[in-house]
Amino acid sequence: MATRFELVMHGENPVALRAAGEEAFAEIERLESQLSLYRSSSEIAHLNARAAFCPVQVEPRLFQLLIHARQLCIETDGAFDITIAPLMRCWGFIGGNGRLPDEVALEAARGCVGMHLVELDGAAFTVRFAKPGVMLDLGSIGKGYALERAMEILTDAGVTSALLHGGTSTVCAMGSPPDKTSWRVAIPHSHRSMGKIRGLEESTGKSAPDEKPLAVVELRDESLSVSAVWGKAFADGRKVHGHVIDPRTGNPTQEAVAAAVVVRSATESDALSTALLTMGPPGLSKISGNRAGTKALVVSRAGEKNDFRIVSVGMDILED
Repeated sequence: MATRFELVMHGENPVALRAAGEEAFAEIERLESQLSLYRSSSEIAHLNARAAFCPVQVEPRLFQLLIHARQLCIETDGAFDITIAPLMRCWGFIGGNGRLPDEVALEAARGCVGMHLVELDGAAFTVRFAKPGVMLDLGSIGKGYALERAMEILTDAGVTSALLHGGTSTVCAMGSPPDKTSWRVAIPHSHRSMGKIRGLEESTGKSAPDEKPLAVVELRDESLSVSAVWGKAFADGRKVHGHVIDPRTGNPTQEAVAAAVVVRSATESDALSTALLTMGPPGLSKISGNRAGTKALVVSRAGEKNDFRIVSVGMDILED
């Protein structure tokens, strides 16, 4: 996941809280070792190397995560798809900052993308790819899943008030801080920093930035994820190509520049914010309509100038 995780907890027993926190972070590190596309020893790397030639048995919880990912792919009409890795490699975003692909190579990569190419056998917990070249990349769901598993450990340890974030792009809230009804988390107004969640300062003790946030979200037993095209990107002289690839077209998404989703599950908020970024404003009703209480916003370009259009469901947008 190659990111920083931070945890805030409230309780009466500091020793017990520290022990629970250490166990939660150990689980995040274990899942990094299991799910990372970039670690040759990971279970995902093992799966990618072998599943085109024979069924590969995986750990039951990982198998359930793959089932969940398949369902989210169906729900989003393919806007979220963990078989995106061949396209990410073709565009130079695996181990690099991107490049224009060769058209023949791009077409070949597109032929290796799609959850219909992944056969999941629930009786044997095995995975098989329908053809060579298929690869899984859990980068758009793995961090949320790890955070959710970590929060389950905290719950089992008796923690009732906690805030945990990964890379400030996904944050999980349990209960509320003392004497408050919710955790308040801000989404920045500066669209070039919208891959990050700000407003964690109140909880972590850091000083708040001067810029006014785009929205302030109150979280209680919920998760918020923000996805953005900023980060890895390159320009070809005509346009800038971001690292978020639309699995349906094989090209970097142009529909939006940022998206945020609030649902109970961090696994789902992580995946759905990526899907909404790919779908753009037309996907807002679909993403928000499948789960009661979902909050979401999407930011897209407006016209040829550097102007932005912001639409939301359940989030109050703050004025400039």
